[in-house]
Amino acid sequence: MPLADADHERVVAELGREPTQAEDHLFENLWSEHCAYRSSRMLLSAFESEGEQVEIGPGDDAAVVRILGTDTLLTFGIESHNHPSFVDPYDGAATGVGGIVRDTLSMGAFPIALADSLYFGGFDREHSRYLLDGVVEGIADYGNAIGVPTVAGSVAFHDGYEGNPLVNVACVGKTTQERLVTAEAQEAGNSLVLLGNATGRDGLGGASFASEDLGEDAETEDRPAVQVGDPYSEKLLIECNEALVDEGLLESARDLGAAGLGGASSELVAKGGFGADIDLATVHQREPNMNAMEILLAESQERMCYEVEPENVERVTEIADRFDLGCSDIGEVTEGNYVCRFEGETVVDTPAAFLADGAPLNDLGREPAPAPETDLPDYDLTAAFEAVVADPTAASKEWVYRQYDHEVGLRTATPPGDDAAILNLHETDAAIALSSGANPYWTACDPAAGARAVAIENATNLAAKGATPLAAVDCLNGGNPENPETYDGFAAAVDGLAAACADLETPVVGGNVSLYNDSESGPIAPTPTLAMLGTREPGTTPPATAVGTGDLVLVEPAASEAGSANGSADPDALGGSLLLSQFGGSDQFPGLPADPGALVTALVAVADLESTLATHDVSDGGLAVSLAELVTTTAGVDASVDSSAALFSEAPGRVVVETTDVEAVREAVGAAATVSTLGTATNNGELSLTVGEETLTAGVEHVDDLRSAWASTID
Repeated sequence: MPLADADHERVVAELGREPTQAEDHLFENLWSEHCAYRSSRMLLSAFESEGEQVEIGPGDDAAVVRILGTDTLLTFGIESHNHPSFVDPYDGAATGVGGIVRDTLSMGAFPIALADSLYFGGFDREHSRYLLDGVVEGIADYGNAIGVPTVAGSVAFHDGYEGNPLVNVACVGKTTQERLVTAEAQEAGNSLVLLGNATGRDGLGGASFASEDLGEDAETEDRPAVQVGDPYSEKLLIECNEALVDEGLLESARDLGAAGLGGASSELVAKGGFGADIDLATVHQREPNMNAMEILLAESQERMCYEVEPENVERVTEIADRFDLGCSDIGEVTEGNYVCRFEGETVVDTPAAFLADGAPLNDLGREPAPAPETDLPDYDLTAAFEAVVADPTAASKEWVYRQYDHEVGLRTATPPGDDAAILNLHETDAAIALSSGANPYWTACDPAAGARAVAIENATNLAAKGATPLAAVDCLNGGNPENPETYDGFAAAVDGLAAACADLETPVVGGNVSLYNDSESGPIAPTPTLAMLGTREPGTTPPATAVGTGDLVLVEPAASEAGSANGSADPDALGGSLLLSQFGGSDQFPGLPADPGALVTALVAVADLESTLATHDVSDGGLAVSLAELVTTTAGVDASVDSSAALFSEAPGRVVVETTDVEAVREAVGAAATVSTLGTATNNGELSLTVGEETLTAGVEHVDDLRSAWASTID
């Protein structure tokens, strides 16, 4: 993917000469969509990123937020590894985990939790199952080996991902003000140190590869652009980074990801307003005869670029040796240009700021897609219930998360499989909650309203476990932005997500953009993955399964409104539902909470009641799935709803509550929500549903068979 003619002319005008081969490739990668956000940067200003809890917002390797009232700082970041995971699902996903963990290390933090949101083509396709198997194995093998628990996430299947799966991984780290490091160079004259694995030729051109559509032959033709991970080196790097931070040896840090050494070192010095003088021949290498371009742009994994005071370089090298990691003093921070030399020749000489931030923005057209019409299918209630509960998107994800070590670190109080993960921070009197995901059916139906619903859904997940949202990071995935309809859907999703997070008073403190997620099967639906972090006091959280002794009520918004010009205010509208994906038809997206912030506060209050026995949010598959998931071998559900639309609608912001005191629930929510009776929890391990004039009964074994049927085709 050569440097575009207009970009080439811009570079020539700035440099006053033709770029060298190394410069040409460096600009090609750093000015790619993947690095420079040329089609999305103008949209990102819609997000509110400030708040009293925010220490460092967007622009660094990871954001930093404070748990208010404590000295504890949490780092929070998210990344995509989409194209690599199609070409090589195992290594593509594994190195995605490694990259976001190193972003955490760059801030002087220790990684304590991972969340992964995964999106694949239709599960009925063999290739989708192959990708799923490889991606999950890659995440499990890497995350388990480095000792960072994977505690939350989501998995969705949609035809739009057939030729372009999405792998979005978030990481939470823990640090203190004294240990905090940033990716901003501090002082000219300081040394630049490259630490970690040796540099090879893997991952060459990875940034530009991630900025173009996947071709028909991508699995073979683009294999060299995919990095190969080594989790055992990453584990050593984590421990080495801790030792370096403990001794205060780091002035700034940046991990080597997109565009390799050239990307990390130029961005680090540019952010501080400096330049650099680097001798590429000093870089420790694992392959012979590497040229300057290869050393600069290889995306070999498990490497960090550190700014170190000259007198501390020897000590940094000693610590690296202790962990059996390579360490090279490659140059220094300067007041001049970003300069790289190789074997006596200057191969790069350009202003650092121009290289890192000089890419022009794209001026793109927008064309809204037509609004969905209401065209509902006929269906049998029992058949619909079984199809939706068994749908791989809504079904149990135990097959996935049982492969992850979610207990390492001994912080996980509520493991995967619940609405949100809860981790106790033993060093302070606080617990955190984590939720992550998006819903392609929602955003395919209505990008703006669907994205708003994604934010409300993640906040509801936290609130159902008694946690108040603290901050969020997003991974904004879209198709080819040069297509006006595709770009309009992406932009509408960005606006919708930003608006909902603002309504929730939850700052979006960082994120990632991944475009050109197109393949032979067409563009993906706009997919605004949101990872949301919340806080609560340590203690017992209500489970997501019934206890069997209380009343069942539905807590839902007091008032609903249309989430977009094309949406409906009716919470029972079926647009974006799994019911329609199974039986065909179309509808507007359902109504959204008119005041989501007040609703979330009310839900937190309900979760904290002593009379609350269980809480479970309503999302994929609607009440049909939520009620089925309450059933266990010792607890059942006897409930009724007014209509099948009420059973299958996926309007967000609703929670099923099992309680011993319905009036206490009503008092807790006040005017922010309504509380309607669904029925009772029983002790017979059976789901008994009355829907209008129809009835449906399913035992726990049948429900479990439905929810696990998809996974049995993989094992």
